[in-house]
Amino acid sequence: MHRKATVTLAVAAAFGLPHAATAQTQDELRTLREQVRQLDRRVTDAEQAAIQASSRPTGENAMNPAVSVILNGIYSNLSQDPNAFRINGFVPTLGEVGPGVRGLSLGESELALAANIDHNFRGTLIASISPEDSIGVEEGYIQTLSLSYGFTVKAGRFFSGVGYQNQIHAHAWDFTDAPLANKVFLGNQLNEDGIQLKWVAPTDTYFDVGVEVGRGRQFPAAAGPAGPRNKNGVSSGTLFAHVGGDLGTGTAWQTGVSYLGTSPQDRSFEDPAGKTNSFTGQSRLWVLDGILKWAPNYNPTYTNLKLQGEYFRRKEDGDLTSGAAAQTGGFASVQSGWYLQSVYQFVPMWRVGYRYDRLNSGTASFSAPLNAADFPILAAYNPTRHTVMADWSPSEFSRVRLQFASDKSRSDVTDKQVFLQYIVSLGAHGAHKF
Repeated sequence: MHRKATVTLAVAAAFGLPHAATAQTQDELRTLREQVRQLDRRVTDAEQAAIQASSRPTGENAMNPAVSVILNGIYSNLSQDPNAFRINGFVPTLGEVGPGVRGLSLGESELALAANIDHNFRGTLIASISPEDSIGVEEGYIQTLSLSYGFTVKAGRFFSGVGYQNQIHAHAWDFTDAPLANKVFLGNQLNEDGIQLKWVAPTDTYFDVGVEVGRGRQFPAAAGPAGPRNKNGVSSGTLFAHVGGDLGTGTAWQTGVSYLGTSPQDRSFEDPAGKTNSFTGQSRLWVLDGILKWAPNYNPTYTNLKLQGEYFRRKEDGDLTSGAAAQTGGFASVQSGWYLQSVYQFVPMWRVGYRYDRLNSGTASFSAPLNAADFPILAAYNPTRHTVMADWSPSEFSRVRLQFASDKSRSDVTDKQVFLQYIVSLGAHGAHKF
């Protein structure tokens, strides 16, 4: 009781109430006593509420996750039939690499939940809802919070750290679709079931290094009905490192290098003629990425500029089995590709951008009984694409984009593409990658 009275008087003093010793009249004293009694009741009520809260089960309201929904709608006008889309010179990935359907459609939407589990772990679940009404787990992982010396561990399903664009969710891309290089080398976007260990150096210049091991659930490790390899252990591994820093008072930069090694087994694909082929061997991918951001005094509100680019190089060798006759022979290829894009915000809420994509199919080699004529989809060709866009973002929660592209992924035609897209965010959403 003595402690409560002391707290009450302290609160009264904090509110600037006149002290009894300074009261000049009986009315002032009565007023002061009434105010103290009211504060005493408030303190008592607060103490009782705290006792009741502490007696609740620990699981009740112990976690308040951030919940967000991303809605994405697209109108597409395509001069070529999207059902016949292919990227000549490269193995079909069976991923979502095409331009989508013609006309109006609901693009891929996203439902995200994230929260700290306790002082050791944070959990994230991001579900993707396709226009065909199927629901899949885009990312679902736990991540450590309390490891020392700059280390973090992530376990579950997550976007691989190979390259730069691959780690960014589609709603945060600067263009409606992924670069051609991401489509042919990563099946549009690689999310892996595995474990990632990452270390960030305690230096003024940003530096990180990390390693991932995974099940090999997606292209380039696996594709088609066979799915991931039926084996213990791991089927894919990734190494990555980044370095970055500031230049002057308005420019920031980052560059990185990464390596993805996989061992596909019976990785199947169907060529345009309807023949099913499969590949077993080794696939090794190297990626060099870089990004430069500029904003006056690091304030991007009014104007800013972003340059981004990546270079990919892949080497594959092993056995290729062709068609129903199941003829198997040796296969090897070295292929590359790159893109460079720039996005400029010239006034608040308005941006314009341009991207150039180019692929080099290299020269595939076959050994008997196979020959190049059996695989017309792998005939030498260097696809290119020019893309321009303009978007309007009235707030951080909404964006409307108009995009034009001249896509020469197919060797015989040019696809003139027009996209009108909206992206809106409902609820709290975490910050995006640098």
